[in-house]
Amino acid sequence: MSEGGKRRDYIEGGMTTDNIAFLSGGYSVDRLIKIALDLSAEKNFDMLMQKILLEAMDVCHCDAGTVYVLEEDHLNFHTVYTRSLGIPMADQSRNADLPPVPLGRKNVCACAAIDNKKINIADVYESKEYDFSGAQKYDSITGYRTGSMLVIPMNDEKGEIIGVLQLINCLDKDGKIMPFDAAYEQIVSALASLAAVSLNNHKLAQEVNDLLHSFVEVMVDAIDARSAYNANHTRSMVKYADKFVEWLRSTGNTEWEFTDDSKDAFLMSIWLHDIGKLIVPLEVLDKPDRLGTLKNGLKSKIEIAALKEKVESLEHPENKAACDEKIEKLKEAWETIEAANGAGFLPDEKLEKIKSFANIRCRTANDEVENLLNEKELEAITIQKGTLTDGERKQVQSHVVYTARMLDKMDFHGIYKDVPFWSGSHHEFLNGKGYPNHLDAEKLPNQSRLLTIIDVYDALTAEDRPYKPPMPPEKAFGILENMRDDGQIDGHLLDLFKESGAWKKD
Repeated sequence: MSEGGKRRDYIEGGMTTDNIAFLSGGYSVDRLIKIALDLSAEKNFDMLMQKILLEAMDVCHCDAGTVYVLEEDHLNFHTVYTRSLGIPMADQSRNADLPPVPLGRKNVCACAAIDNKKINIADVYESKEYDFSGAQKYDSITGYRTGSMLVIPMNDEKGEIIGVLQLINCLDKDGKIMPFDAAYEQIVSALASLAAVSLNNHKLAQEVNDLLHSFVEVMVDAIDARSAYNANHTRSMVKYADKFVEWLRSTGNTEWEFTDDSKDAFLMSIWLHDIGKLIVPLEVLDKPDRLGTLKNGLKSKIEIAALKEKVESLEHPENKAACDEKIEKLKEAWETIEAANGAGFLPDEKLEKIKSFANIRCRTANDEVENLLNEKELEAITIQKGTLTDGERKQVQSHVVYTARMLDKMDFHGIYKDVPFWSGSHHEFLNGKGYPNHLDAEKLPNQSRLLTIIDVYDALTAEDRPYKPPMPPEKAFGILENMRDDGQIDGHLLDLFKESGAWKKD
């Protein structure tokens, strides 16, 4: 006789000694081996819980079952199934809008968790040992009639309760409610143990994942707190990427499919893409103008030089005309330099004028003489566009190297294994002219390509950069299209990003 036939014979033929021995013997081992194999093969935790619950219900020939997960002072419904409803298990669990079960004495599942013991009740409405008014409350909510119950606590490897497996209404061959035979308890307990192992592993994995995400938030907060001028950059990029991925999903795009896991990994790479900026000196990272920290020193130098000329004119009236002319020259130089310091772009004639002031001789407080602009000041104030010198730009660009180096040390695994590479390659270009490793199209996956596009777009349109006004989206896309034409970025992904509208402000 087949296993299925033996099981029907057992259920329909009554609790014979042979059948009880069969249930607790070879059959249970075979079925547990199958479930154990399913556990090792099934990667979806929710599906695992459904399989275990369904198997327990099949063994006991019962109508309903629930897997509860212990959370502090209550039990949460995780997997719920009632055969008589005729609704798929996944839908029942997903749509189960039931309040959590408090850890009190009015619910059988809570009692099993509190006492850490198996509970087998013939009829909860007639039980003298327990007050099960809670079960009646849930019956009134669901419209169900709970009769017999078998409740098994789920223990982790330390013996601590982490959940409860509850079975309801064992049925005879005519579909009438009957008590759960004690012979069921052994195999259901084994299934509960398998569920507990799976649940505990899932919780541990979730805790590690939560810890990783918490670490990321701390790092981003640290970058934000350190650099007010860069505070919204990462969050804006994550928002654009999140909206883009959801748009891509909604279109049914098959060339680049995102699962929940792959989306989370991609967003993680964006959260972490600027972590290397923690290493870059703040005076460079937040440099709002050309002179930066040199400005105050240069201003003081000019003021002292002008004051020295004033003193000279008082002490030697015969030199007053020359001194006054020098003072006017210093004043003109400072006004020109100050205007140039915060300008977005300096034309060649302006640069030449500034250079003409460089060798004006200035007397110091110690009556020494030096040029108006030293080498560092001259290099800084004659930057034609932007605020960074070549050396400072290299310092900022080094954040990508630090990002990759820091993330490589974290030893990402599984779905996050590519996060360090994606994060560390967001300044690489398809034509190999990016940095730091000059990677080309062959070595840059979609994640790196899209991250680059979003990074450039936000940098151009950001409203919190002190050294430039925000650029309107149409102009920013114009620049991105020029980069596409130069072979720097992926034109197809740029078109998708533009079409998605993910870049629009809420």
